[in-house]
Amino acid sequence: MGPGLILPATLLLMVHLCLTLVHGTEGRLPPPAARFLHQGKLECRFANGTRGEVRYLQRYIYDRQEFVRFDSRRGTYEAVTELGRPEADAWNSQKETLDYLRGAVDRYCRYNYRAWEGILTTKAQPTVKISFTKAETLSHPSLLICTAAGYYPSEINFKWLKNGQEQTEGLGYSEEFQNGDWTFMNQVMLETVPERGDVYTCQVEHSSLTEPITVQWEPRRSDSAKSKVWTGAVGAVLGAVFVAVGLSLYLKKRKALPATRATGLIS
Repeated sequence: MGPGLILPATLLLMVHLCLTLVHGTEGRLPPPAARFLHQGKLECRFANGTRGEVRYLQRYIYDRQEFVRFDSRRGTYEAVTELGRPEADAWNSQKETLDYLRGAVDRYCRYNYRAWEGILTTKAQPTVKISFTKAETLSHPSLLICTAAGYYPSEINFKWLKNGQEQTEGLGYSEEFQNGDWTFMNQVMLETVPERGDVYTCQVEHSSLTEPITVQWEPRRSDSAKSKVWTGAVGAVLGAVFVAVGLSLYLKKRKALPATRATGLIS
């Protein structure tokens, strides 16, 4: 487990205030409804697992700005902005509340760390494949897509190589997608004009791997080109057969000519 690990639990409250019609405004559209976002976040921060310092934070956020918090390192509430000063003063006057929150380091953080430790240390190796999308015309580059799927934890590195040389241009990156089974998927695309003899390599690095996964792709001839080659080969074979049969018949006739002439002279 690395330093600075945070296990959060978020409490979200949406306050929706609707302005109603007042006397004298009948028939008019009401002004847009006002919306205010109030969040409460509980965080456990581990400097070095449970062996180092463990901090418990209780943070309150209003319209994306934190205004008051409890930090177990401090042991009391503190106002982050002036909006949180009345709350901090009121909550700090409640001794039982402060004692309860100070005990959350062991009761909440250390306890849940043991429960999450097995999940957070689990790793799943990615499966890597390359797919090819051909351009409509030869003047436009085609697209090679390297897909890594089924890996955990997040964060993965891709590298495209052409004939052993790393490619830094023509790259496109997608956003990492989280599957429903806690694993992730990501893709990196390469625009290129593949030529016969080129070798493309997608190299993937992940914390679950002892060495990078490399998958190669080579351009192949199109189906029409393969069809032409096959047709030419069949034609050549058939031509050779016809030539052999014709030559055989010709030689047989040549051998039969002297006997026919001799028979005519005797008669």
